[in-house]
Amino acid sequence: MRPLFLTLTALVAAAAIPESQRAQIDGATGAKGSYTESEDVYRVTFPRADVPVSIEGRAMHPFMGLTSWAAFTPHAGHELMVMGDLVLFEDEVNPVMSVALDNGLEVTALHNHFFFDNPRVFFMHIGGSGTAPKLAAAVAKAIAKTKEIRAALPSPASKFPGVATAATNAITAAAIDEILGVKGQSNAGMYKAQIGRAAKMHGSAIGNQMGLNTWAAFAGTDNAAFVDGDFAMRAAEVQTVIRLLRASGINIVAIHNHMTQEEPHYTFLHYWGKGKAAELARSLRKALDAQTAVK
Repeated sequence: MRPLFLTLTALVAAAAIPESQRAQIDGATGAKGSYTESEDVYRVTFPRADVPVSIEGRAMHPFMGLTSWAAFTPHAGHELMVMGDLVLFEDEVNPVMSVALDNGLEVTALHNHFFFDNPRVFFMHIGGSGTAPKLAAAVAKAIAKTKEIRAALPSPASKFPGVATAATNAITAAAIDEILGVKGQSNAGMYKAQIGRAAKMHGSAIGNQMGLNTWAAFAGTDNAAFVDGDFAMRAAEVQTVIRLLRASGINIVAIHNHMTQEEPHYTFLHYWGKGKAAELARSLRKALDAQTAVK
């Protein structure tokens, strides 16, 4: 019988990321990575020094958390798994997210790490699996998109692109009801609909009125509206909803949890869209229908 320590040593050796894969990652990303042998992880970093960032008026160095990164580790066969965190300004988030999704990466979280930062900085967590060239190229394209945006506009934008909405509200509730298939509420020309979901927490049932819901609120006019809201998603639904909303031009502004210890677990996605009210509602309906279809 082969000694156990020899078997484990052989497994570790077989799992190691070879020099050839490290070179592929370096070549695709244009960054010189570092290898941690004890964890069998190869990591590349991209400090954000192109836009000055301050917190409470004090300049922030990339070393203090303003560095994008991607880490690779063996996954299955000759494939790798990647996890990472991209440092993004507000006008970069959704274009970079679309590039990541279009190149086979998953987006698993989007949130802030700071308060009182100027300009505001957001962090988008990514993941995926595949060959070293495929994953490294996807990360490189996401990083390249930030450079493209900043080359065109050195200072981050202060608003979403798209139609401007009037200060007065006149949303036709019946039209949105019909598209979403629910009965919403109207208030001073605005419209809001909620769709509850179900779970248990500490043995007690929770649902719509306890905050476990998908919702959409419309303001403006039928021809120039904005919609904001929240999707409550089970794990298997997350990537489907993100992809459909981005494909429809809906901006994602946060992906995070609202609860802990609920069963099943839910992830929440906050969004913002601009355009014709009916078109926005149809985009949301596509995502809702896709959630229902996910097993």
